[in-house]
Amino acid sequence: MDKFLSLCSLSTSVGVMDRQYFLSCKVALLLLHLMPCGLQCMSVHILNEEPVHVMPDSSLVLKARIEQGPLEEVSVVTWEREPETGLSPERVTLATCPGRSQKCAGTRPNVHVNVAQQETTLQINGYSGVDGAVYTVTVTDHKGAKTSSQCIVRTYEAVHHVSVSINVSHSSLVCGEAWGTDPHFSWLHERVAITETVGRVSKDGTTLFVTKTPICGHFTCMVSNKLGHSSATYTAAPCETEGRGTTAAVVCSLLLLLFGGVLAYLLWRRHRYSNRGERLHEHLDDTI
Repeated sequence: MDKFLSLCSLSTSVGVMDRQYFLSCKVALLLLHLMPCGLQCMSVHILNEEPVHVMPDSSLVLKARIEQGPLEEVSVVTWEREPETGLSPERVTLATCPGRSQKCAGTRPNVHVNVAQQETTLQINGYSGVDGAVYTVTVTDHKGAKTSSQCIVRTYEAVHHVSVSINVSHSSLVCGEAWGTDPHFSWLHERVAITETVGRVSKDGTTLFVTKTPICGHFTCMVSNKLGHSSATYTAAPCETEGRGTTAAVVCSLLLLLFGGVLAYLLWRRHRYSNRGERLHEHLDDTI
């Protein structure tokens, strides 16, 4: 670049170059100033959206894009990882690849890395819990300058320890889970999906605003993801349904009818024996 600037300056000062070439030099200089890092600008970015969650026994695939200036040349690509937490995390090298090599062997049999023109890919087969870490890709140019990018990788976990609590003042039920990846919440009332007559669910699914008064019956929160589901139930006082009320009214009516029938029978029986006694008494008087 310095030679190019000297050439433009020298050519314009001695008057060798024509006006058109002079203008071309000015335009080129302006473009160079507008570029963020001139002709030497190398960067690398991991394309995966972090954190990356990987299920056990599956494959972890990380892709990174390499951006370089016209005068840049990739010399070495290195993939490393270190624990996400810890007082003194130890960084482990997974693979070191020459920039012009299409493929390179990793330090482990299940680690595979390849380098394309503007992209590098890391693949780890048979993912396990120990593979959860902070991954770093570092690109070194032909002058020894380094640039890097990082990505957090975590194990995809099933949902556990679901609980339901009630907020009496707001007439709401809150569902929580201890841990789990990408949880999805759903609510049931008496084993049936929530309807508008019972309440409404918040956008994130964690809260049920109960509109049914009084709050009664069984409310179940179910949390699920790709590995399964877990649930918890809040039990309130039993609900008085319309069917039960009708049944109770019918039973009460039958009991009243039965009681009235028995009472009428007893009164009739008493009246009958009373008349019979009077007739016997009159017959004795006539005999005497």
